[in-house]
Amino acid sequence: MKELVFMNGVYNSVDTIWVLLGAALVFFMQPGFAMVETGLTRAKNAGNIVMKNFLDFSLGTIVFWIFGFGLMFGADIGGIIGTPDLFISGWDVEKGTGYPSMAYVIFQTVFCATAATIVSGAMAERTKFSTYCIYSVIISLFIYPVSGHWIWGGGWLAEMGFHDFAGSTAVHMVGGICALVGAKMIGARIGKYNEDGTVNAIPGHSLTLAALGVFILWFAWFGFNGCSTVSMTGDDTLVSAATIFVTTNMAAASATAAVMVVTWIRYGKPDVSMTLNGALAGLVAITAGCDLVSVSGAFVIGIIAGVVVIFSVEIIDQRFRIDDPVGAVSVHGVCGALGTILTGLFGVKDGLLYTGNAHFFLVQVLGVVSVIAYVGIAITIVFAVLKATMGLRVTPKEEIAGLDFEEHGLASAYADFMPVPELPGSTSAPAPVGAPVAPAAESAVAAPAAGIVKAALPEGAHPISCVSIVTSRERFENLKTALEAIGITGMTVTQVLGYGIQKGHTELYRGAEVASRLLPKLQIDIVVSAIPPEKIIAVAKKVLFTGHYGDGKIFVSTVDNVVKIRTGEEGFDALQDKPIPVA
Repeated sequence: MKELVFMNGVYNSVDTIWVLLGAALVFFMQPGFAMVETGLTRAKNAGNIVMKNFLDFSLGTIVFWIFGFGLMFGADIGGIIGTPDLFISGWDVEKGTGYPSMAYVIFQTVFCATAATIVSGAMAERTKFSTYCIYSVIISLFIYPVSGHWIWGGGWLAEMGFHDFAGSTAVHMVGGICALVGAKMIGARIGKYNEDGTVNAIPGHSLTLAALGVFILWFAWFGFNGCSTVSMTGDDTLVSAATIFVTTNMAAASATAAVMVVTWIRYGKPDVSMTLNGALAGLVAITAGCDLVSVSGAFVIGIIAGVVVIFSVEIIDQRFRIDDPVGAVSVHGVCGALGTILTGLFGVKDGLLYTGNAHFFLVQVLGVVSVIAYVGIAITIVFAVLKATMGLRVTPKEEIAGLDFEEHGLASAYADFMPVPELPGSTSAPAPVGAPVAPAAESAVAAPAAGIVKAALPEGAHPISCVSIVTSRERFENLKTALEAIGITGMTVTQVLGYGIQKGHTELYRGAEVASRLLPKLQIDIVVSAIPPEKIIAVAKKVLFTGHYGDGKIFVSTVDNVVKIRTGEEGFDALQDKPIPVA
């Protein structure tokens, strides 16, 4: 293989470090996407999501090196593609760039991987892993490099003056359009839509993970946008890089605030998951023009993107009935196109609002429409072929069981993470599974004789009853203290999952109504005879009552008999606490 040729001269160390730093930061977006997608989907598919993010980056790196990079940055052929260059064997960095060729290669490689990873979230929880690997390779090998050449490789859009500084269209919209076509062709998850047209929200399992992912992406975006200057030489470049950092941050912040306010008004409460999408929407929208717009322009672009992403998520989900679990189509596709077009309005030098000249604005619109058409047609062909041959979707049985188990043999991505959650106030720890059990010491108390019959209830005792209280975990300590105060010395506490719909109470998730779902609860069982059940009920009602949903329920049942294994006592006697005789 021919060695990569470097131009003669001395490289600028600052420029080289800046480009490599950018590559590292953009690479760090991969765990950000993984966390967002994992958090906004169900736990039974967490391992599958993580595996997809690893593989699309790894496979994308390989095929972009083999063929994609040359197609994108090779010598221009008719403004459409670059000259194919296997293994980047003949590509030279342009004179005067100040950094080695390989620095630019890795910088562009991580950008390519970003476009490919966007698709996985929209098609999550029902896509075959083998099929995913193939279409991810095709995106990195052909689809992304061709449109990328038009914009960044000296193609026809670049010749017309189309401006997409860091990839609102070249990266994000390309990924978003692929996600839209894929989500439409594969169909919705089981249980997402009802025959009567109503929509069921399917909440993700960890907003904490999703929030961590958004913060990672926000941080890494400073490299995505800021380091796209690919230089830190000269006062103008330094000022540009600093301005890009500020406009990037401002758009994300204003979009986040806008989503919070709008969802607060529309849903009655600020929606957490939608607000996370809002931050990403602002980042995607500003990426095209972060070097051209003012800080105030970035502020407005962020607000517009924040408002648009809310209605886009709702319309795609509820009107078009396209199931996008993480909002990838709205965040990357819609806001990528929006941000590119808004650059034509808010660009300080050539924007329509500043110059009154519509030429730049129309070029931006043309570029967006052209890339949508190309990517939409190309990825539709890819998905159609895969659907007809390998199939896109797992079986209903596999989908219900979860892709972690069916595709990767994982019982759970969180296996053994929290096998026996400790109750509030608990001081004991569960014994390790498989730990040897020491033989019991010889007891000084003789084994109970067989055939003991339960004694009759003494005067003043009540029929044996079991009072079962189901309530939320955080209220247990207060309840336990109150029960001990009336003489309750024993209870059985079990962690359970509650399932039900409160009449008149509607929970919204991303604008859609949440169907009944399992929620963690505690069940406290108290068997009594000396204390009337009514007394326990009165105490529980007093402690647990708030007047809000989730106060809990109390069940009372009759118990035929109770046997204390240690002594053999039955009935009323088995419920009384007596000291253990000492030998």
